[in-house]
Amino acid sequence: MSQEPISGQQPPQTQPYPGTTGEMTPEPHDEMRGYVGRDLLAGRKALITGGDSGIGRAVAVAFAKEGADVAVAYLSEHEDAEHTKELVEKEGRRCLLLPGDLADPGHCREIVEATVSAFGGLDLLVNNVATQSPVDSPEELSDEQWERTFAVNIDSYFRVTRAALAHMPRGSAIVNTSSINGLRGNKSLIDYAATKGAINALTYSLAQALVDRGIRVNAVAPGPVWTPLIPATFPAEKVAKFGQQVPMERAAHPDEIAPSYVFFAAERLSSYYTGEILAPIGGETLPG
Repeated sequence: MSQEPISGQQPPQTQPYPGTTGEMTPEPHDEMRGYVGRDLLAGRKALITGGDSGIGRAVAVAFAKEGADVAVAYLSEHEDAEHTKELVEKEGRRCLLLPGDLADPGHCREIVEATVSAFGGLDLLVNNVATQSPVDSPEELSDEQWERTFAVNIDSYFRVTRAALAHMPRGSAIVNTSSINGLRGNKSLIDYAATKGAINALTYSLAQALVDRGIRVNAVAPGPVWTPLIPATFPAEKVAKFGQQVPMERAAHPDEIAPSYVFFAAERLSSYYTGEILAPIGGETLPG
């Protein structure tokens, strides 16, 4: 990489939800600078949810550098989304911005139809949008928070996928964003971890259901990644230590995670992979 990794000692900081990249110290490396595409996704048409910043932005830029047009669905982070669009268009690819709440079933359908209308098709889908809100105990977790987390983090994955399948030909690929928390749980992110576990099971199930249709379905389950969601949802003292618990003693940059999505999207690289979960988690090892 051309940029130095995060030290694991970022200063304490918070910001209002859903967070913005420009307010983070240090700013995350999420523009894929120095990444050289090889036309692995030439002519492909991608939809990325949660694509305005963080992992989603890095994936959008990487896909563009590999030759894909990219639609970016996001909640309300317009400044971040516009910057992502500039980065994609700088690579000579088209970028469509789709703001709105993916907890709304109708909006899940609308972003698919808008993508197909703008690009003339859809053959790459990255379900990446997520929300989280830590709690100190299970009793603190309200019905409203539980339902909101599931609506955004797992319901939208199924709804967007279901709408997209009507347009996805053989050779298409779906990549879901899971998390280390979906593999081992998290006592302060109970609802979030539950949705990530559900994403893993959804990935396995869709892979089995779609293999005969020539559509591959895989997931990336990162460990700690330095994105706006972190200072927007964790207390300042926890943000300061974010990522120090893994063997590498730091969080990842989004740029370090995005190539996993290119791998799963590119048939040249992963034509024999479906129903897999790739976990870039900073040196931690898991049983099983």
